[in-house]
Amino acid sequence: MKLGRKITGGRYIKSMKKKKHSLPGQKKTVKLAADEKRKNKRTRGGNRKNYLLKGKFVNIQEKGKKSKKAEIKNVLETPSNKFLARQNILTKGTIVQTDLGKVKITNRPSQEAMINGILIE
Repeated sequence: MKLGRKITGGRYIKSMKKKKHSLPGQKKTVKLAADEKRKNKRTRGGNRKNYLLKGKFVNIQEKGKKSKKAEIKNVLETPSNKFLARQNILTKGTIVQTDLGKVKITNRPSQEAMINGILIE
């Protein structure tokens, strides 16, 4: 069977051609760095979406207490992919070492322009 043809010999016709809004953007990874770097992108309807490129601080939420801001020292492990921990890339579920102890990141920093987490024992 030829590629792009039906069994009867007719051609498959696309409903629409590729357009710029359908293309994916660049992959946004958040790295651990000495300084923080944020960017924003224009989205549909003229709205803006902020995202983080480099992160240094994490907002830690403890049960029944106020949240604290702590500096990230090191990336310990990333359950989704061990190679991300080697490159110091911060994703949801990553365990990092801070001034206050080990913290698990609970949000998606590449989409929210901040890093939130909870203390783990």
